[in-house]
Amino acid sequence: MSSTYTSLHLHLVFSTKGRIPWITPEWQTRLHEYLGGTIVALGGSPQEIGGVADHVHLLVGLNATHRPCDVLQELKKASSLWVHQQIGEKSFAWQEGYAAFSVSPTARPSVRKYIANQVEHHKRSTFRDELIRLLTSSGIEYNPKFLD
Repeated sequence: MSSTYTSLHLHLVFSTKGRIPWITPEWQTRLHEYLGGTIVALGGSPQEIGGVADHVHLLVGLNATHRPCDVLQELKKASSLWVHQQIGEKSFAWQEGYAAFSVSPTARPSVRKYIANQVEHHKRSTFRDELIRLLTSSGIEYNPKFLD
């Protein structure tokens, strides 16, 4: 085969440092747009972005040369700087670490819907409970002390 063909989609989740509810409704949409633009600038494809005051979810398409750790590092760095400069929240930071789940083509519509409905979802579930459910359903072992 003389070319490379991939379908690499990830559901990314990361939270604000200390889970502080920094992301307010007044600028949440702008942050999500910025995150999407950063993914595009990195050569990826944002499919859905959502979240609440203390964390974000992204469904992104990546190419064969992307390393998730590099994408997340740049995404967090650029968006933190954006929040500092555009929103004026000089103390804003993202927590270390992230969760990344591979998403099959058939699962993408349901993941998009899940991400789009984060506000409703978090009326019934905490971020910690959500993360445990995502990790468990994906078969990922975790240490509970690193979930907070």
